[in-house]
This record gives sequence, structure tokens and C-alpha cells, in this order.
Amino acid sequence: MDWTRAIDAYCERSDPGFWAEPVNAVTNFAFIIAALFMWRRTHGLVWGRVLSTVLCLIGVGSFLFHTFATGWAAAMDTTPILVFVLVYLFLANRDFWGLPWWAALIGTAAYIPYATLITPMFAALPFFNVSSFYWSLPLMIGAYAVLLRRRVPDTARGLAIGAGLLCLSLTARSVDEGLCVSFPMGTHFLWHILNAIMLGWMIEVWRRHIGEPEPE
Repeated sequence: MDWTRAIDAYCERSDPGFWAEPVNAVTNFAFIIAALFMWRRTHGLVWGRVLSTVLCLIGVGSFLFHTFATGWAAAMDTTPILVFVLVYLFLANRDFWGLPWWAALIGTAAYIPYATLITPMFAALPFFNVSSFYWSLPLMIGAYAVLLRRRVPDTARGLAIGAGLLCLSLTARSVDEGLCVSFPMGTHFLWHILNAIMLGWMIEVWRRHIGEPEPE
């Protein structure tokens, strides 16, 4: 892979310049704002602080991608997202299901073959193919919501809300290229804003589940 190859994947980018995607770049601060907000709300919770830190790194990585727009910046963009997914899945398995750490870890590792199996299915569908890798996530979150609805209904409801928010953000990501002619700025920036809200909310769902009191 050529790590320095220029990538032009979104409506807003019209040239390889650093500020060719100003809206896409600046809206990444939504992740940092959400991370700072959840950092305060997870005071005293080590894993909450870990998730908040990774959420901040998602914003930083995405900012780098929408400014430098190269192969290495793309890796900086996607790696923190994968880390967040794996850490959160481990916590969901451990805390929502009450699994021992080793079983929660096995369940987390199962995400890799799950995503490998599901992604080609979405890739074969019109509209879904644009964001095929990511659609496995709301499907998984929705499945957890359904399966947990009797065990922990409030947590299940929170997960369902998170899945809905992610579907909205994925829709914004997926229609971006199709609107280039009529809306040159595109809709990718909504993916950033909605995702920041969604990821912050998912941390809040976990925080509420473990019964952490509201910070003063």
C-alpha cells in the first residue's frame, strides 16, 4: 500500500490541499467535545476514561484524514474506531451480560469473523455498499438491544437509541457522493456530528448500566 497516496473520497474535496475539506475537518471537533464531556461524566471509572480517550483520538484521526487525505491518515482515521468498538464490546459482554473477563474477551474476538462475514453481504446491496464495513455495527448493537430487553430493559433501550443514531449517521455518510452535483459540500460532516453524539451516548449507556452516580 502506498501510504502517501492522495485520497479523494468525499464531495467537499476538490483538490489535494490541506484545507480542501474545511467543514469535514472542523466538524471532527464534535468528537473531542463529546470526549471531554464524557471524560467528566466518567470520573473515577478507568474504562470510561479509556473510552473517552479513544473517542478523542477518533476526532484527531479523522481530522488528519480530512486534511492530509493520504493512506497513512486513513489508517489514523479507522484504527481508533476499531479500538473503540473492541473495547466497548468487551465491556458490553462483561457488564451487560455479566460474563467473566475471559469469556468477554472471546466474545470480543468473535467480532472479527462476524464483521468479515457480514460486510460482503452489505457490500452486495445498493446504497449499503458505500459504508458496507460499518453497517455490521448497528446490526450488532440492535441485536444486543433485543437480546437484553428482558435482562436490562433500560440498557437495551439505550442501545436501541444508539443503533438508531448510527443508522442516521451511516445514511449521511452513504449519500454524500450521490449529492455532489446538487450539494457540493456533501453530507459527510453529518456523519461526524451524529457519530460524536452516538459514541458519547454509548459511553453514557455503559456508565448508567454500572450504576455510577451523576457527577457533581
